Amino acid sequence: MTVERIDPPRTGGERETLRASLDFHRATLAMKCAGLTDDQLRRPASPPSTLSLLGLVRHLAEVERAWFRRVVDGEDVPLLWSPEGDFQAAYEARGATRAEAFAAWEAEVAHARRIEAAAPSLDTAYHAARWGEDVSLRTVMLHLIHEYARHNGHADLLREAVDGTTGV
Repeated sequence: MTVERIDPPRTGGERETLRASLDFHRATLAMKCAGLTDDQLRRPASPPSTLSLLGLVRHLAEVERAWFRRVVDGEDVPLLWSPEGDFQAAYEARGATRAEAFAAWEAEVAHARRIEAAAPSLDTAYHAARWGEDVSLRTVMLHLIHEYARHNGHADLLREAVDGTTGV
C-alpha cells in the first residue's frame, strides 16, 4: 500500500490550506497503517487499553461521517458501528479487518471531500445537534484537523509498539 502525502501549502487561501491540511492528516493515518497485517492493525499498544490502529481508522470513519454527512449535508444516516450513536463502539476492532475498516473510511473521506467542495463558503453554518448550536464549515474542518492530529499522535505510539517503526 503506497500512500501519497502532500504537504499543505505554505501560502494560499484559507479553504485550500484547510483542505490540504486535512488531507495531510488523512494520509498520515493511512501511512501509519501501511504494510501491517490485520492482526497487527488490531494490536493494542498498552493494555488494559484496547485502542488499536484499526480502531482509530474505524473511529475516524465515524467522525468523517458524523461531521460531513450528518451535520454539513444534513443526511439522516446512522453511525457505521453503532445505530445507537455510541462513538466509542468504533474503537472496538477485535473482529474487524483492514478491508472492512478502510473501505468504510475511504468511502466517508470521499463523501466528505464531495460535501466540502460543494459547500458555498467556509462561513456557511450548519446545526450540530450534538453541540446544540450552529457551526461553520470552517469550524468543522478545523475540528477534523484537530481530531486527526490528536489521533495520529496515538497512531505514532501504536505503530511503534507493533513493529518499531517511527516517523512517516
